[in-house]
Amino acid sequence: MPATIGLTPDLRKRNKTISPNPIESEVQKRVLVLDGAMGTMIQRHKLQEVDFRGEQFADHTSDLQGNNDLLCLTRPDVIEEIHKDFLRAGSDIIETNTFNANRISQADYNLQHVVHELNVAAVRIAKRAVAEVMTEDPTRNCYVAGAIGPTNRTASLSPDVNDPGYRAVTFDDLVETYAEQTRALVEGGADLLLPETTFDTLNLKAALYAIEQVFEEKGFRLPVMISVTITDRSGRTLSGQTLEAFWYSIEHAKPFSVGINCALGADEMRPYIEELSGLANSYVSVYPNAGLPNEFGEYDDTPENMGSILGEWANNGWVNIVGGCCGTTPEHIKAIAEAVSQAPPRTKAEPITCSRFSGLEPLRITSDSNFIMVGERTNITGSPKFARLIREGDLEAAISIARQQVENGANIIDINMDEGMIDSAAMMEKFLHLVVAEPEISRVPIMIDSSKW
Repeated sequence: MPATIGLTPDLRKRNKTISPNPIESEVQKRVLVLDGAMGTMIQRHKLQEVDFRGEQFADHTSDLQGNNDLLCLTRPDVIEEIHKDFLRAGSDIIETNTFNANRISQADYNLQHVVHELNVAAVRIAKRAVAEVMTEDPTRNCYVAGAIGPTNRTASLSPDVNDPGYRAVTFDDLVETYAEQTRALVEGGADLLLPETTFDTLNLKAALYAIEQVFEEKGFRLPVMISVTITDRSGRTLSGQTLEAFWYSIEHAKPFSVGINCALGADEMRPYIEELSGLANSYVSVYPNAGLPNEFGEYDDTPENMGSILGEWANNGWVNIVGGCCGTTPEHIKAIAEAVSQAPPRTKAEPITCSRFSGLEPLRITSDSNFIMVGERTNITGSPKFARLIREGDLEAAISIARQQVENGANIIDINMDEGMIDSAAMMEKFLHLVVAEPEISRVPIMIDSSKW
């Protein structure tokens, strides 16, 4: 069953025995509220290069303005005040200022060496803000989510239009990057982890794999919230995957919650959050932008309108956790918190028990399904023509065979590269990269067939 794909038996066993966490009882009682946009609030402070440098980075060779995560070290007072503003507006969960606090993103500023320090500091700033607000009102329980951004690279797409098989980052690179950040967030004392704004599911799978590694190292688990971004009204991620296929790709991780954030405003996000609510047997979160950006790159949706829309979704029983993304302020969060304050908590969807798989699009196999057609002409041992094309290095023609199989009705593509005359492992990777770059092929799931696993 796909619910176990990607985890070793030991990790699957651990996944079934997640220790109780205080937030679990909170989310069962009411709709919880996330914070709003850290970047929007930082912009209000009109900080200059000197603020980003501070004393610690006064002589750094790169420009640092715009590296918002760095403010956790150079202007922690600004970040802590923003956290408190959101908490006082009604946020139950605040995100650490660590969206780009990873080795890949910080390489743009030549600051890879401060990643651990950045993340630990960010959590401790947020924890101080939570402690102060909870002291002001002892009836409240507030939590810190360690924010894990998608990095600025994608594992599924080539940045070079002339070389669709090229990747600027590997899965292993991402696992190492995410594990480093996760360790620091856990060390700092985060209550939850939040891989968010996912535009490429493969990046997220690397993050989830890294998080599992860290949990195994530490001997305990934290709740993991997952949030994906739908990039336009087509209802797909940037890498082309539908929402249902996305859920099937990551449900094995048994997340605390799954949700949608960024990219779209609340009005445009409505059909997708309703769909996700009907799929997910986890809790569901949503934090939209304050509308779509206008011609000046600003966000115009009002607190009142966002509060009304998210309040409706909560009362419809679609969501467990709500908040705001780009353009949202404490005023937005206050309106949203008030709108959902009396809404009943959403009930998780019943688990899907049929076999389900995903390419860019989902495949369910039920008792009512017809025979599942597996395209096996992309198998070296079963197709002399395909074997010849691979040996000759004519990958364009080999890809056309895969495309023809899907066009002729294949539900799954079987790919096998076992051949003594070629480097099978390298060719498998290269061919799969090219397949992923072809949406008309990669919309169906892929069956990896190999004696060299």
